Amino acid sequence: MPKTEKPLSDTANRILDVAEKMARQGGYYAFSFRDIAAEIGIKSASIHYHFPTKEDLGEALVGRYTDRFLGALGRLDESTPSELLVQYVAAYRQALIEQDLMCLCGMFGAEIARLPDPVARRTREFFERNLVWLETVFRAAGTPNPEVRAADMIARMEGAMILARSMNDMDLFERITTDLPTEVLRG
Repeated sequence: MPKTEKPLSDTANRILDVAEKMARQGGYYAFSFRDIAAEIGIKSASIHYHFPTKEDLGEALVGRYTDRFLGALGRLDESTPSELLVQYVAAYRQALIEQDLMCLCGMFGAEIARLPDPVARRTREFFERNLVWLETVFRAAGTPNPEVRAADMIARMEGAMILARSMNDMDLFERITTDLPTEVLRG
């Protein structure tokens, strides 16, 4: 969300939607204000009005993505640990198979050393919040080493996306992740 914390306008949301798609296909450096403006049919000055710099846009992009991703997982107190992990896998599946896109923060994480500090910080926050969410699930299940299990789960999900995309075999993602929730709960 931009630093103003006001609700975003329709134009700002369209800008974020286009930037997110471009970033999830090629990373932070795969798009420019000019690219986004051409896609939407506006002037790049209009993008600068909503997001003065690409750094501001990137920060808002990661913040929105993180909130939306974690919000889609549901409440921790309304499902069993097994159901929550199935939902977690489904969030990645939906991105890769249904949208044909990579995880935004996985893409940014791969290039974190080159990201502007605010964007890198927000990318780390995505992973930190995912770790906390997953650790809570594993603790509720009584799984040994919940911190390790949480990190393992994220690494496997991001890795499964990369491997399936690299091999151009989306069924590979399914084969890797089908039994993952049960497997990781056992520790």
